[in-house]
Amino acid sequence: MNKLVVSLSPHAHGKDSVERNMYGVIIALLPALLVSFIYFGLGSVVVCASSVAACMFFEWAISKYILKRQPTLTDGSAILTGLLLGFNLPSNLPVWIILIGALVAIGIGKMTFGGLGCNPFNPALVGRCFLLVSFPVQMTSWPVTGQLTSYVDASTAATPLSVMKEAIKTGNADVLDKLPDSLSLLIGNTGLNNGAGCIGEICALALIAGLVYMLWKKIITWHIPVSIIATVFVISGALHVSNPVYADPLSVLFSGGLMLGAIFMATDYVTSPMTAKGQLIYGISIGVLTVAIRNWGAYPEGMSFAILIMNAFTPLINMYIKPKRFGEVVKKEVKK
Repeated sequence: MNKLVVSLSPHAHGKDSVERNMYGVIIALLPALLVSFIYFGLGSVVVCASSVAACMFFEWAISKYILKRQPTLTDGSAILTGLLLGFNLPSNLPVWIILIGALVAIGIGKMTFGGLGCNPFNPALVGRCFLLVSFPVQMTSWPVTGQLTSYVDASTAATPLSVMKEAIKTGNADVLDKLPDSLSLLIGNTGLNNGAGCIGEICALALIAGLVYMLWKKIITWHIPVSIIATVFVISGALHVSNPVYADPLSVLFSGGLMLGAIFMATDYVTSPMTAKGQLIYGISIGVLTVAIRNWGAYPEGMSFAILIMNAFTPLINMYIKPKRFGEVVKKEVKK
């Protein structure tokens, strides 16, 4: 005899599911992935494929042999983690380093805390920052674009962020003349004399297309990406006006991993706040930290560190900025 289980109201049904949202984000990443193949060729294929395969393998192995539970590779989370990790790596990174990054991302960043939905930090960024600290030379050797058949032997050069950092350190605004114009940065044309950065940050326009898709499909809301981008734009604009040694705000927005981080990394469901107000605070804080680290920190890029720092503050934000409970009556004082 079948028993009917009736839960408490409200009774609501939605189309959202883990699989739908994970694969929706993967679809949104496809324009940037295709552009990376065009600019980096073989290097992008090897790095992204290795990262995705390694993340899937480590999640399956850890689930089956260590946690002793059924692997859930079909939900798309391991694929997404691998793709995002690959997007945060140079296109000439050796496969053995990618495997270490994938193990750290899945093993430490995700499965150690219980798997999907339990991790306090973005797994892909955990893997990326671990590799950046452990292998700084390999992780900061940026190939120039157009070397479609080159992989580990690709020639490298300084990125636009490195040029901006040099201008600030030397106090010489003329150094910024080496930067490509904003339109070139938007479409990923960094020039023959500039390194292109990580695989996924090559074309801001492709990432913005992914943002539009996710907003259209209601996979994410606008609060986090818009608050990050607006904060960086305003602060960078103020710095540029006060001292020309700082790059113009559009160049800052379209350089490095800012768009990738704001659109795809900071918006991770598990590690970002639940409420709209909390997401705005979270996004503004990431923007402030990113500008501070980029301009006055040790590394030219600060997006990854800023997101991880705010991941740690997400429980606090959720604690003090809570949504109204269903059925809660707001009491208003009646003036006599």
